[in-house]
Amino acid sequence: MNKSVLAGFAVGTLVSALTVFTFQSGNFETAHAADNDTYRQLNLFGDVFERVRADYVEPTDDSKLVENAINGMLTSLDPHSSYMNPKNFRDMQVQTRGEFGGLGIEVTMENGVVKVVTPIDDTPASRAGLRPGDYITHIDGKPILGQTLSDAVDKMRGPVNTVVTLSVVRKGLDEPFDVKLTRDVITIKSVKFHREGDIGYVRITTFNEQTGELLDEAIHTLQKQIGASRVKGYILDLRNNPGGLLDQAIAVSGDFINEGEIVSTRGRHPEDTQRYNARGGDLTGGKPVIVMVNGGSASASEIVAGALQDHRRATILGTRSFGKGSVQTIIPLGSDGALRLTTARYYTPSGHSIQAKGIEPDIQVEQNTDPKSKKRLLITGEAELPGHLAAEEGAKEIAGSDSFVPTDKKDDKQLLYAIDLLNGVRKDAAFKSAAATANAN
Repeated sequence: MNKSVLAGFAVGTLVSALTVFTFQSGNFETAHAADNDTYRQLNLFGDVFERVRADYVEPTDDSKLVENAINGMLTSLDPHSSYMNPKNFRDMQVQTRGEFGGLGIEVTMENGVVKVVTPIDDTPASRAGLRPGDYITHIDGKPILGQTLSDAVDKMRGPVNTVVTLSVVRKGLDEPFDVKLTRDVITIKSVKFHREGDIGYVRITTFNEQTGELLDEAIHTLQKQIGASRVKGYILDLRNNPGGLLDQAIAVSGDFINEGEIVSTRGRHPEDTQRYNARGGDLTGGKPVIVMVNGGSASASEIVAGALQDHRRATILGTRSFGKGSVQTIIPLGSDGALRLTTARYYTPSGHSIQAKGIEPDIQVEQNTDPKSKKRLLITGEAELPGHLAAEEGAKEIAGSDSFVPTDKKDDKQLLYAIDLLNGVRKDAAFKSAAATANAN
């Protein structure tokens, strides 16, 4: 099986995957000969299909009928298996690469037109002077009204060095105006970072093909800005990170661990078991690390948090993570799209499955303790998804947790708690133990 990395987004919009992916190339082979009962069931499907085509009250689309039948079969297995038609498969490949030909604007839909959330720095959109709050009403002279956001995004994307004209309405101007932009390669940076005094703060939003390399750059840049010897520690923010590529989760974990197992995956057959070990070396020089998670931290995020927790390399802070402990393999079907199939469960270095349980923080810090508000901030965890894979025998399933992250730093209790710990302003036995172990490595 040939496996490689993957994750998710658009000209601006992020598509949450809540998953860990691998890719498989090659052709399908029938694993077992179908018995007579299987053939009888397939004949039944054929009979129903023909009856629907012939007698349904309105004409039907044969390809849609088959696609929905396939999806029905796959979604009945678990919430993360599905069929991707050719367009969806192409979109997913763009999302996981982390780069595409486009304009570089984060957008949303409002009142039937596209609203600019923000232009991405050093892209055609930012160079053309587009601003947050601008409304895009036409693309190449054709109105957006009546289209979906996905349709509009598809039209703004395109081959590099091609031109697109946007009609823009801006608050304070009486008349709309046209902006002509030349599409360029847009790289969505899944890693954002800055210094908090002598602390390095790193936020990973998703695990795409760029993530491992961008994290390496972030750590080296922070060490130059602060001074490697002066760095008090690092905050790795994985809150509301829905997951992505398995190999990128391994690469990220390896940037903080010198040696040892990061994760293992176990499929249906014993020979499918695989173990993945750290191979890059700790780029931080053993500095203390705090990993922040919450109810929106899923899959690849949980692999990283679980690995660093089991190696006692980091203190996990926040609320319980989502609890998705399965791996999906993307199996291309030629010109017919691809199959996303759950093929394995993954296990932390200590051999624990987090399926339908999540990662329990070493230090529990909630953003909001008001019971009325808290109820609105809970995210549905894996344990509450219909048809989810059950937790391992004897393990208690636990639902989702708080996933709220304030936009204003002064209101972010989890971040402020982590900063205080690394600065020595706040004491906590769980952090003290983890930090001491990290510095001893």
